[in-house]
Amino acid sequence: MPPFKTKDSSLTKTILSKIKLARFQKGYSQQNMASELDISQNAYHKIEKGVTKLTLEHFLNICSILEEKPHTFFD
Repeated sequence: MPPFKTKDSSLTKTILSKIKLARFQKGYSQQNMASELDISQNAYHKIEKGVTKLTLEHFLNICSILEEKPHTFFD
């Protein structure tokens, strides 16, 4: 049986979209975010586009960088 991706994919897309919006609102580039996360700009780009899975560690670090509480991205 294939894994259920629809619900998770939809939630992930919503979270990533809200992260991108918050990043724009703060005036941060992907390079700024990548530097703070200690990853390459390309790696951050892949996370934000959903190519690479957003880990809990990266999610919490992104929340910290953007000065947002995690629940903000679920509302």
